Order: sequence, then structure tokens, then C-alpha cells
Amino acid sequence: MSSVSVPQSLSRILFRFLGSMNLAITLLVAVAIAAIIGTVLKQNQPYVDYVLKFGPFWFEIFKALDLYDVYSSSWFLTILTFLVISTSVCVYRNTPHMLRDMRNYHEHAHQTALQRLAHNAQWQSGQSLQYSIDYVGALLRHKHYKTKQLDTKDGLLIAAKKGAGSRLGYIFTHVAIIIICIGGLLDGNVPLKIAQLRGDIAVETRRIPASEVPEQSTLPADNLSFRANIDIAEGKAANIAFIDFKDGYLVQKLPFTIHVDDFRIEHYESGQPKSFESDLAIIDKDFGEPIRRTISVNHPFSYKGYTIYQNSFGDGGSQLKLALHSLTGADSKAQDIEVTVKESYPIQTVAGEQSLEIVDFRPFNVNPDPTGAKKFRNIGPSFQFKLRKANGTAHEYLNYMQPIEQDGAHFYLSGMRRSPAEPFQYWFIPADAEKRPDRFLSFLAALNNPDQLNKVALATAQATENSKSLPAAEQQKVAEFMIAISRQFIEGGNERISAQIEKSVPETQRQQVAELYATVLHQFLRNIYLSVLEQEGMDITQPVGDFDMHFFENAVNALGVAYQYDARVLVTLNSFKHIEATGLQITRSPGQWLVFPGCLLLAVGVFFMFYLPQRRLWVIIRPDGEKTSLTLAGSALRNRYDFDREFELIRQDLTQKLI
Repeated sequence: MSSVSVPQSLSRILFRFLGSMNLAITLLVAVAIAAIIGTVLKQNQPYVDYVLKFGPFWFEIFKALDLYDVYSSSWFLTILTFLVISTSVCVYRNTPHMLRDMRNYHEHAHQTALQRLAHNAQWQSGQSLQYSIDYVGALLRHKHYKTKQLDTKDGLLIAAKKGAGSRLGYIFTHVAIIIICIGGLLDGNVPLKIAQLRGDIAVETRRIPASEVPEQSTLPADNLSFRANIDIAEGKAANIAFIDFKDGYLVQKLPFTIHVDDFRIEHYESGQPKSFESDLAIIDKDFGEPIRRTISVNHPFSYKGYTIYQNSFGDGGSQLKLALHSLTGADSKAQDIEVTVKESYPIQTVAGEQSLEIVDFRPFNVNPDPTGAKKFRNIGPSFQFKLRKANGTAHEYLNYMQPIEQDGAHFYLSGMRRSPAEPFQYWFIPADAEKRPDRFLSFLAALNNPDQLNKVALATAQATENSKSLPAAEQQKVAEFMIAISRQFIEGGNERISAQIEKSVPETQRQQVAELYATVLHQFLRNIYLSVLEQEGMDITQPVGDFDMHFFENAVNALGVAYQYDARVLVTLNSFKHIEATGLQITRSPGQWLVFPGCLLLAVGVFFMFYLPQRRLWVIIRPDGEKTSLTLAGSALRNRYDFDREFELIRQDLTQKLI
């Protein structure tokens, strides 16, 4: 008779597919790969950081794949959803069968079936039937087996089992996966994703005050889950935080206000941060008195389902006293200005009005020791700022307050970069005997003073052996030539002079002309420098000291690269009042209350599965003439090696006692 296959409905096929082991394993592998990506690739950073790290091409690819926020990406949440469905179907399909199997002794096994098992033995005993039954039952109970007796056609069957917890382990592990995945879905900003797809929220990309952020970019205080950050200065308070989202941010309202009473930071002797903590006051309208707590790294504070972590520290609006030194004018007198970090100020330069934007201030800068020793050295305070032109373009600068020592001389460091993708290129400005940049700035001002240039150039021409006998008009031309060379040097360094020589001098004469230009330029710059020393009150008729000559050489080197600095002013720091800010991370993770018990349940389930394996034994006892015939058989789901030993020990015990 041929069997006719009954076609299955689509719903049944789908149900079987969702509950299949292959699908579950595939989804688990996908989750594992996503976890690896989320671990290797730092998550939720500003997009500009990823552009700098991977470049525009790979940035766009990773962005399209949502790799910068893996655990909240649509594809990851979809995988978790299917994993929950698949595992739930598995539990629904298999739990009733497993519960029945846990209660079932399989006492209807036949002797022929038992003899086909891998673990089986048969022998005859001279002991009585009742003694054999009693001893077998006592031995199995001593081995922690539960037994059940049943009269069958093959004889008296004693069915025994232990390790039913392994079945519970299967149920526990699957239920644990469901719980953990649901927790992940709760913390995966699913409502935020849906709101974005519906157009209910819009990411804010402008750097504007929080009070000006539109409602469409502001999330309510009852947002289900989020991870946000906020910097609060000492003595200040905030009731909002910022969520880095896509290529911008969202403002997250808080149902309470966080006030920073105090922020403390300890440093090592080198100046490196050792530890930092914040004294917080939580002001909630539901309570009359503020709730005060101290948090530190790895010691957060939880309140109403919100957890506040000590995440970082930074500047909270330090007050700086700066000096603006013109790099293009003939006056070396500085303009003093008082500023606050993270604010901008209009300043006047020879190129017109620019905006001075104070980005950051650091009271400590710990760098490796320049001597090569395996230690660090604090090189003092620094401040970071931008000079923004009227057309909106800006260069970023990093200046240090104190000079550093290099090769026996002291230099002020001023770094400049044209974009965040570039490292800072530092301009080494030599410091004078008072460890100030004043002499160099006076030297530069003299080179920008037409009257002083003409006077010194003419005096230099008149003192030169080859030109002092020339007419006054010719000496003036020589002086103008010196001024032109010095201007080329300041505006483009030696490269500018070399380019001019290559353009106007035949190749056979270039070497000779270059040496002449270098000699004239050096002599002229030296005389300008001597005039600066004379203005300081130094007697230049006496030989110049070693320090002053070394300063001159360093100053010429600094002038040779001054054109790369691309700024009209040099900004130096005179004094400061440091105001610190604590960096807090505020999270709301309702899913963690599912993930934690889910992980515990998973551990219990794995323990039950691997350390409480299910084992079954069957013993058939029947009279065989004057003797008793015994058949022993057993099976185990896993740990076959351990069961081999246990079965052999039971067999030996029975054969020795029932022989």
C-alpha cells in the first residue's frame, strides 16, 4: 500500500521553520558577530571621529550598515526579535514533551529492546527472587536513582532514572535567551527608531544652546531607555542630557535636576589624573530635601530607574586672561583680553574683525619626558582656540602657557591645524632671558616697521665694503634689496627665496647667487636684531653674549617657518582661574532588570544541562528454574564516558552480590 502525503498548511510550515534548530543557530551566530563588531568598533562616537579614523569611503559604508550603533541598529533589533520568536516557538513545542519525559520512567521497555542498547548485561544469580529485587532497589536508590517497579511479561521490571534536571536545563537556557533578548530590545531604543521613521523626531546637528534646541529634537523625561551625557561645572545644575545620535544629538529631559556641589580630582606626581569624584545633589520636586551622593568611577548612583555614572571631567568655563600680540604690525604692544572657555569674542586684526573661539583649557599637560627616560613630565597649562574669519573658515590653535626646554634653550609652543583631521604643527618661538616671548615679538615687529627697516638697511649698505663707496641712490637700492629679501623670507621662508632665484637666475649662477642672498639676509637680520637689543638698553658696541647669539639663531629659524602659522595674532596666556566640570553619563535601562536574572537563569540552565545529565537504568528480574535471571540495561543523553564507568560499577556490584 502506498502512503499518500498530506500537504501541510503555510502556517504550519512557518511554525516549524521558526522553531527549527538551524534558524536558532543562525540567529545566534549573527548576534555573536554583531557583538564582536560592537566590541571591536567603539560605539556612539561623533561621526567626525569615524571619518578621521576610516576615511570618507569606509565611513559611508559603515554608516549605511549602522555599525556605529550596532546594538540599536534596525538589523540587530530585527535579529533579536526573530531570535525571541524562534526560541519561544522551540520552548512552546518542546516543553510539554520534556516535562512528560521528566516524569516518565519508560517502564514499558521490552527485554529485546533493552538488549539492543549499548549498555546491557545478562547473568544468572543463585539468590532468591525477592532478595534480588530488594538488593537492586537498594543499590539504585543508593546511587541516587528514583525507581519504579512494574510486572511485565518479561518479568519484574525496575525502571530507574536520575538527572531529570537536564531537561529543566534545556527549558531554563531557552527561556533565559528569550528574557535576555527582550531586555536587549527594551534597551535598544526601539521606540526611538520608530519615532525617527515616523518623522516625530529630528536629529539636531547645530552647536546651539540647549534652550534653543527645537522640540522635535527633544525627548520627554519618560523616554523608555537611553544613554546620555552631560558636563556640569562645579556649582552648576542641569535637568537635561545629550544623546549622541547619528550625525548629531538629541536633548533628553530628566525628571529631576542634578546639582554638582563639588568635583575633586587627584593627580600623580607627574600630573596624570589618578582618580576623580563628584558630590551630587539630586533635586526632585517629589521630595523636599535634595538627595546627596558622592559618585566616582565604577561607583555610580541609581535613582528612580536612572543610573548616574562618573564618566569623565573637563573644563567648566575657566576664566582666562590672554594677551593678543600682532604678528604683522610694527607695534609689539599686546592687547589684554579676559575670556571664558567655550565662548567666542570678536577681535580686531590688520585683516579685519575675526572671532576668537575658546575651545578648551587644560591646567596639566603630561607628556613623555623628552630625555627618553621612562617617565612623564607636566609641561604646564594649555588652551585651545579657533580664529574664525569673516567668511566662516577657521584654523584651530593649541598654545602652551609655559616655555619648554629643548637643546638647552626655552621655547613657547603654538600649534596650528587647518582641520580636525590634521595633527597640530607646532611653531617654536624662542623665549628671552625672562622666559617670555617679548624679544622675539619685538624682533618681528621691527621687521614689520618700514621706518626701522629702511634705517637699518641703509646703515647696513653704507657699512658694506662693496657698497659704502656707491652713491646714495645706489646705496638706497641696496637697502631696498635687503628689505625685499627679508620680506620674501618672512612671507615664504627660504623656499620663497629659492623659488625666486630659480625663476630669475640662470642655472649656472644659482649657487653663487643663493650664497650671496643668504649672506646679505643673515647680515641684515642680525643688524635688525642688534637694533632690538639696543632698544632694550643693551650696549651693542660690546660683543654679543652666547645666549643672545643662540637666541638670534633660534629666532631666525622661527621666522623661516612663520608663514606656515597663518595667523595675524599670537595669543598667549597670562593667568587663569580654573573651573572644573564633571562629565556624567546618565542611563535608563529597564532591560537590565531582565538581562541580569536572564543571565543567572542561563547559568543555572547550563549547569543543569552539563552537570545533571539524565541517565536511565532498567533491570528485568525473573525466575529461571532454581535461579534468578537478571538483565541490566542503561542509557544516557550525554557524558557517555562517565556513564560507562558508572554502569560498569553497578554491573560489577550486582554480579558480585547476585551471583
